[in-house]
Parts: sequence; C-alpha cells; structure tokens
Amino acid sequence: MQVDLLIQARWIIPVEPAGVIHENYSLVVDDGKIIDLLDTASAAQKYQPRALENLDQHVLIPGLINCHTHAAMSLLSGIADDLPLMDWLQNHIWPAEQKWVSESFVRDGTDLAIAEMLRGGTTCFNDMYFFPDIAAQQAVEHGIRANIGLIVFDFPTVWAENADAYLSKALDLHERLRHERLITTSFAPHAPYTVSDEPLRKMLTFADELDLTIHMHVHETRHEVDEQLKKNGQTPLQRLHELGLLTPSFMAVHMTQLSPDDIRFYAETGGHIVHCPESNLKLASGFCPVAACMEAGINVALGTDGAASNNDQDMLAEMRVAALLAKGVSGNASAVSAMQALQMATLNGAKALGLDDKIGSLAVGKAADVVAIDLSDVETQPVFNPLAQLVYAASRHQVSDVWVAGKRLLNKRQLTTLDLQDLRQRAAVWQQRLAGF
Repeated sequence: MQVDLLIQARWIIPVEPAGVIHENYSLVVDDGKIIDLLDTASAAQKYQPRALENLDQHVLIPGLINCHTHAAMSLLSGIADDLPLMDWLQNHIWPAEQKWVSESFVRDGTDLAIAEMLRGGTTCFNDMYFFPDIAAQQAVEHGIRANIGLIVFDFPTVWAENADAYLSKALDLHERLRHERLITTSFAPHAPYTVSDEPLRKMLTFADELDLTIHMHVHETRHEVDEQLKKNGQTPLQRLHELGLLTPSFMAVHMTQLSPDDIRFYAETGGHIVHCPESNLKLASGFCPVAACMEAGINVALGTDGAASNNDQDMLAEMRVAALLAKGVSGNASAVSAMQALQMATLNGAKALGLDDKIGSLAVGKAADVVAIDLSDVETQPVFNPLAQLVYAASRHQVSDVWVAGKRLLNKRQLTTLDLQDLRQRAAVWQQRLAGF
C-alpha cells in the first residue's frame, strides 16, 4: 500500500494507551493523518512510502500542546524580571504594552514564539493576546496548530475600547477563522479582576451558542482571591460559578490558590486546569496543588505562560518542572509520574481544548502531529527507560523533527517555514525600541 510517510523509530510513546512504549516501531502517515502503528519489520513489508524517515536513535511522541501562552510577548522576554505579579503587570508590562503593542509587534513576536515552540516540539498553542487576528494569520502561514483566544477586558486597550467592542470583534474573528483547518478559537476573558459580570454573562451566551471553550486566568495569586473576598464575600471561583462559567468547557489557568474545598468543588464542575509552573515560580505566585487536583479527577494540562514571565516557551522543561514540583508540594515522590507529566503536555491539553479526538496522542485516525527527539546525546545516555529520559533528562535542543498534520515544520533542527536570520533581525529592532522604555 502506498502512503505519504513512514517514520521508523527506535521508540514510540503513543500516550494512549497510557504506559505503552513501543520499541523498533513505525508510524504511518497518509493525507495528514496517522493510519497505522506497527513493528518496523511488518511496516516495511506492508507499506510503500513516498517519504521514509529512519530515526533509529529517536523517540517519537505526540506534538506538545502549550495550553496557555501569550505568544507575542516573546519580544518582552527579560524586560521586567524578579518582580511580584501585580508590580510586574501594573508598573512594567501594561505600560510597555500600551506604548508598543501594535499589529507589527504581534506579528514579529508571534513569529519568534512559533519558531521557539516548533524547535522545542510544540505543535499546538493556546494563545491569549491582543490582535488575535494577527496571531492566527501567522500560525496559518507557518503551519502550526493554534487555539486563538478571543480576548475580553472591561477597559480600553489597543485592541478594543470597551467590553462590547471586544465581544463584537471576537464574534467577527471567530466567523473568519472557523473554516481554517489548523485554527480553533476560545473566548479569553483576561481575569476575574479585569472583566465584570455583565460582559461575562454576554460572553457565556455567545460561547454556548457557538460551542466555544473559555480560557481565563483564575486564582493566580493570594492577592486576587483576597481582593475578591473583600469586594463581595466570594472567591473568584465562587463568583464565576454563580455566573455559570464553570463547566467542562472552562479552562482555569494557574489556580495556585486552592483549598481542599475549592478542589472538590471545581472537580464537580468538570472544568480543566492549565498549570504554568515556571511562571508561577518566577513570579512567586504560589503552587497549584496538581497531585491533589488530579486525584480529585480534574484534568490538568500544561502551559508556559508568556515569555515575559517565564522567559521561554520550552514545554519539555515545563513538563520536568511540573513533575518535580508536584512531588515536592505533595510530599509524595510518586506524584505526577513521568507518564502523567507527558500526558499533561499532550493529551490533557487536547482534552482541555476539546481537541482530543484530533490530537494529543499517536493514535490511528488522529492528525499526524508528531515530534522526534534524539536520545543519542551523551546527556541522555544510557537509555534504560526512554520515557524517564524524555521527561527528566532530555532538552529541547534534542528535538530533531516536527510534523503538524503530516507537514514537516522542523527537519533535522532546521525550520522549514521560518527564517532564523530574519527573526533575529526583527527581534533586534524591537530590542532597540524597547531598551529605552
């Protein structure tokens, strides 16, 4: 049988079924989808590929899903470090954005982030930022999968002047993007403290009508929770629940401030958590109790957050930190195993986005979003367990090849749709502009 692509690998970790590691296996791709996984000897007899890849020192995994980022903020990486969240936001990030964010800023910053993400094995990102139309345009141009946040605030920004304008633009952009093969959309109200009740009610009506997910920063800091309690005697989660937002279509980002009662309550709603451990650590925002949340049945995905707070878009590093932090916070060395960490970075993200029928695992019928990681480097030798080496030892520099929907976007460490020298030049221009801010 003739097919588009046959990838022969030393190991394949499909994520579904959990815990399975295939050795000397092949993945078969045709028309952008996975049509078979089988041992390499049988694959050679059964298929005649138009393209053959022999990756005999590599592990194949599903493409990593960055379930929360602000891609264009790559241009702000390192501009305001070592500060607590509200100081960082109000006195540094928001003023910089007010002065500099524009279509060209978002175009260049998103391109920079896409290049970094692809080189680190990320094949899908869930974005929340200004000019979401530009972010979507760049994702389409470069072939990466993206869920584009339709942002909502109460106050004016460069994107819209008031809540109704945000919602109007959101509906228009959703309509324009709904036929794009690699693009989906979510409503993305920024946070409970930046969006009031009436816009949230209107947004929820639209989300229900259009069957869209909702993506929001929630319980990110102790200050946020305390201020809400002072204001109306409710936690942000309680308020959002009263408004009807907490459903299986809701993604709560960060969730560092959770009591056991909060965890039980949120688990009952069916909502998802997007854990951003490196950003939370850097901003000293607190610790999401991931192990307890997972034990309660909550689906926990992973995100990097924006590069202004994390300084990178490295999902392999995020996966390692998530696994290690969960063990330290829970006092249980078995909490968040290597397999669970990989699930958080792949299938759990797909579930949160409502895309687990298409991506998140290497399963027949799903899109061929595939990452190859070379474990032959001395830093990952010897390989007693490829999953353990992947999660606890491998770095993004070992990502050799990436495919999205069967299209190769990274070929032996070389990007196929982006020019690194051009990116460096554009980043340098923004560095000069922002340096004097």
